[in-house]
Formats: sequence, structure tokens, C-alpha cells
Amino acid sequence: MSAAATGKVQNIINENGVVVFSKSYCPYCRASKDLLNQLGAKYYALELDQIEDGSDIQSALASLTSQRTVPNIFINKVHIGGNSDLQAKKSQLRGLLEEAGAV
Repeated sequence: MSAAATGKVQNIINENGVVVFSKSYCPYCRASKDLLNQLGAKYYALELDQIEDGSDIQSALASLTSQRTVPNIFINKVHIGGNSDLQAKKSQLRGLLEEAGAV
């Protein structure tokens, strides 16, 4: 993990109300993005399998959140967790998205 990857992760989280660190082929990532789309949320998705420093970013996320898997989701700069965590918050998700300025 590089300092550059850690800085990039922190900048992305700080500059976006909702962030989904994802992999394009991951069904759990797709389920999370589908839920956010259904709610009309604006979010930033970074497909780690499609960028050169994706594995460095995944390592930086693991260091930051203790979660190595994707999706790795942040709302309003707060780590939500993965898809099951997002789905479990479905009833309060609209309020979280509104606070983050994403809907």
C-alpha cells in the first residue's frame, strides 16, 4: 500500500457524499449500486478492477476500514461497510443519503 493510494482514497471520500469502491464483475457491488440507483442517489463508483492502482487502493481501504472486500461503501465520509450492511440500512438509507446531499 502506498501513501499515494491512501491519499487518493481519502480525497475521494472527502469530495463525494457517497462512494462505492467496487469491482465491475462483483454481484454484491452491482446489488449495492442497484439499490442506490433505485433511490435516485448520486454516488461516485470507483471500479478497482479497471484502474492501474486498484490493488493499492484496495490495500489502503483495508488499512483504513479493516475490510478488504468490495463493495466498500462510504456515506457522508462514514464507512458503511459492504453490500449486506447497506441493505440492512435500507429503512434509514434515504435519510443518510439526504444528509450526504446525494438525493
